[in-house]
Amino acid sequence: MLMPAIVREDLLDERLAKLETARSWSPRLLSRLETHIRSADDDALFRINPFTFARERSLREEEVIDLLLYATSLGLFGMDWLLLCPKCSCVVESLRSLEKVHSHYHCPACQVDLEASLDEHIVIAFTVSPEIREIEFHHPEQLSAHDYCFKYGTTRDGVLPDGRPFVDIKIALTKAVSYLPPGQTTRMTVEAKEGSILGVSPEGKASLLFSVEGTPSTIDQVAHVLFEKEVREHLPGIVAPGAVTFDVRNATTERGTFWLAVLPPGTKVGQAPISFVPFLTGKRLLTTQAFRDLFRSEVIRGTEGISVKDITLLFTDVKGSTALYDRIGDLNAFALVQQHFERLQDITTRFRGAIIKTIGDAVMAAFLNPADAVAAGLAMRADIAGFNQGQPDRQLILKIGIHKGAAIAVTLNERLDYFGQIVNVAARIQHLAGADEIYVSEEAYDQSVEAALKAFSVEAKVAKLRGIEQDQRVFCISAPAAK
Repeated sequence: MLMPAIVREDLLDERLAKLETARSWSPRLLSRLETHIRSADDDALFRINPFTFARERSLREEEVIDLLLYATSLGLFGMDWLLLCPKCSCVVESLRSLEKVHSHYHCPACQVDLEASLDEHIVIAFTVSPEIREIEFHHPEQLSAHDYCFKYGTTRDGVLPDGRPFVDIKIALTKAVSYLPPGQTTRMTVEAKEGSILGVSPEGKASLLFSVEGTPSTIDQVAHVLFEKEVREHLPGIVAPGAVTFDVRNATTERGTFWLAVLPPGTKVGQAPISFVPFLTGKRLLTTQAFRDLFRSEVIRGTEGISVKDITLLFTDVKGSTALYDRIGDLNAFALVQQHFERLQDITTRFRGAIIKTIGDAVMAAFLNPADAVAAGLAMRADIAGFNQGQPDRQLILKIGIHKGAAIAVTLNERLDYFGQIVNVAARIQHLAGADEIYVSEEAYDQSVEAALKAFSVEAKVAKLRGIEQDQRVFCISAPAAK
């Protein structure tokens, strides 16, 4: 019988009140979150996928992401950074902050080395805070061995082509699962026909893959397995069809875990056609303005940074800013530039991007795709033009450049930033632009961008960028005709 959920009413009410005033939310959004916290089962409050939460309730993805980020900043939830294996959908590592995330990891089930990028396999999920409501997953050491392996140690977001979560297949094939008390030998028996037996330790300290072949055995078959040091490959072996007993000796001083699955003939470990339902990637999170505003202390500690395979960068600058400061004075010019920063940030957020940094009078922003970046650039140009109508002498004139490619996410000056040739090229493309012009690189000028610009005057050019050896093909979105 399930125990009723115990909710800290005082803290929940206090933090929901703060969440309500943090920003403007759609009607009933907070009430839906409150209902979920109060009435959902433990599974539904563990590693919440914002996209799934939004889809099941017909909510906007962007607002749900912001909602969970604000709720996390107020202590209603905790943020989980997960490294997933794309071959078996297990959670190889679960980390509590970005600074602990790293690029290279190893799946003990598939026995493969993996490399993480922000675009894929680095997943951010949200779990209710134990201060608000305690759930069983706050104490993984108290879970059953089965739940530890297949609820805590695997995500249901990895699915087969027919939509079934791959973890359900793993559970169906698993014939024995047990904790391994320190210093003891645990006996586990499985019945196997032709095929293979896979043995996995989530801690990575024991691993086997035995072929099952030949004439059925009429005698007891016993295999000895040592749980001690980290292993990087499956221990091979051959057994006959029939009962097989595995004596697993834990030679460490800590409790371990081990499970045994019987695989059908022809099954190859790590070859299942797994895909993932949409989830919040590191790339999406780092291009979310709310994350950058609320979690400024989150940094990447690794000296190599973390790769992002495809990001779109937008650079802006104010034409003639030096003359502007001379003409109206430092204080007036500074106030004007700050207003322009605020307007550009609002537009960037509206088009699902984030301001990475300001450099003097310039802005560097990141977007998930070129179409959003170009739409933001057009909106920025139009907004500043409207702003200038109330200013003498058109005091602010934008120049914009857009480029996309691979980058490295790093921490520079205690700020999350991007590093690589894409940054240099994007900045150089911005320098090509004249007053009210937007330059887009060939790499960023995809079909969606071309379709969105049919109503604009676009000219293709070949440019030489300072410090870049190869000529760059670019597209200039001309300044609108004067009215």
